[in-house]
Amino acid sequence: MPSQRHTRRHLPLVAPLLCLLLAACQPASREPSSADAGAPPDVSVATAEPATVPRLLDLPGRLVPTRVAEVRAQVAGIVQERAFTEGSLVKQGDVLFRIDPAVYRAEVETRSAALARAEATRVQALRQSERTETLLEKQAASTAQHDIAIATLRQAEADVASAKAQLARARIDLDYATVRAPIAGRIGRALVTEGALVGQGEATKLALIQQVDPIYADFSASASDPGLLADRAAGRESTEVRLVLPDGALHADAGRLLFTDVSVDPGTGQVGLRATFPNPAVALLPGTYVRVRLALGLLPGAVVVPAQAIQRSSAGVPQVFVVGADRTLALRPVRTGALTQAGWIVEEGLTRGETVVAEGFQRIQPGMTVNPAPWPGARTTAAAKP
Repeated sequence: MPSQRHTRRHLPLVAPLLCLLLAACQPASREPSSADAGAPPDVSVATAEPATVPRLLDLPGRLVPTRVAEVRAQVAGIVQERAFTEGSLVKQGDVLFRIDPAVYRAEVETRSAALARAEATRVQALRQSERTETLLEKQAASTAQHDIAIATLRQAEADVASAKAQLARARIDLDYATVRAPIAGRIGRALVTEGALVGQGEATKLALIQQVDPIYADFSASASDPGLLADRAAGRESTEVRLVLPDGALHADAGRLLFTDVSVDPGTGQVGLRATFPNPAVALLPGTYVRVRLALGLLPGAVVVPAQAIQRSSAGVPQVFVVGADRTLALRPVRTGALTQAGWIVEEGLTRGETVVAEGFQRIQPGMTVNPAPWPGARTTAAAKP
C-alpha cells in the first residue's frame, strides 16, 4: 500500500512533463509564404511567328556502291599466293592472286614452236610458188603445177595465222594465271586460300571489290508530283542534296541528284531516285540505311516554333502548350512539318502570333495560370531565320 500512495503522489508532476515531450516531437509550424499561397509558375514563352525557311524533304534511302566486281578465276589451277590485304583499297590492275602458271607457260612454248614450224612451211611454199611461176613463163611447167604451188602457199599462210592465234590464246591463259583487280575500290575478304584448286569446271569466285568513292544513295519519293524531282534530277534546276547519317549528323560533302526512274511502283506509288555523294575517306559504307535530305527552295510565311516547344503525347502525337490572353494554358495537338534551324514548322493547329511555352514544362498542366516571360533563345532563333 505505501507504493500505491507514492505513485499517486507523483502523478501531477508526470503529466506536464509528458505534454512537453509530445510537443517537442511535433514538427514546428511555419508561417505560409507567398509562394505557397498559389502563385502562378514561371514559364518561358515564344511567339509563333511567320518566317521564310528552307523547304526540306527527308526521304529514307540506302547506300549502294558505284560499281561492284566479282573477282573470279578464269583459268584452272592451284592458288599459289594472295597478294592483297583484306579490306584494303586496291587500284585497277593490282595483282590479287597468283595461280600456278607452269602448265600455261609450257603451253605458250608449245604454241611458239608450232608457229615457228608454220612460218618455215610458209617460206618453203613461197619459194616453190616463185620457182613455179618462173618455169611457167618459160613454159617449163604446166598451169596445174603453178595452181598447186599457189594453193600450197595460201594453206601455209593460213597455218601461220592459226598458229599465231593459238599462241595468243596461250599467252592470254598465262596472263589469266595472275588475277588482277578489274576496278579500283575496297576489296573484301578472300574467299579462297593458298593451295585451293580454282576454275576447275567453273569460274570460282575469289573476292569482291566495291567502288565506294563516289557512292550512290538510292531512295524513293511520292509520285504525286514527279515532275518536281524529275526536273531537278535532269539538272534543269539546282538542288542541294545532303545525307543524314544514322546518328543524325550530316555528311560533310553535299551530293547531287542523278536521275529518277521512268516508272512508278504500282504497289507503293513511289518513284525511285538516285543521288551521288563524294566519299574520299570511305566513311560511308554500302548497305547503310540513311536519310536523304533535299532542299527544295524556300517556304515563305511558315509558322515556326522552337524545337523544344513541341511535346509528344503517349501516343506520339505532337502537341504544344498555348498561353491564352488571360495567361491560362491550353494543350493543343498540332501537325508538324520539317525541323529547320529556326525550329519546327507547324502546318496545322497553330496560328500566327499565338504564344507557346518553350521552357518550364515540369510545373505546368492544362488549365493552369502561368507567369510568362520571354524565352531567351528567341534571339538565337530569330538570327537563324533567313
